[in-house]
Amino acid sequence: MVDDYKYRSGIMKAFADPTRLKVIEILREGEKCVCVLTEKLNMPQSTLSYHMKILQDAGIVTRTEIGKWSHYALSDEGRKNALEILTAILY
Repeated sequence: MVDDYKYRSGIMKAFADPTRLKVIEILREGEKCVCVLTEKLNMPQSTLSYHMKILQDAGIVTRTEIGKWSHYALSDEGRKNALEILTAILY
């Protein structure tokens, strides 16, 4: 049960930051290269990497390596899990 709380809190943490919410909004348009995200968010790659790690750990986004660039996309499974968890907490 403790692990379940830890897992759920990780997902909530992923949504509890304005930068990560912006990333999610951008990725709703489709997969994006890290270079596009850094430009749209006007932030260095190191800062973006911190936020992307949290989103990945929560299962909200996936990463694909294409050449030397990382590409990120929303995870359908992650969306489903987040909705189920939020529903379970609130109802």
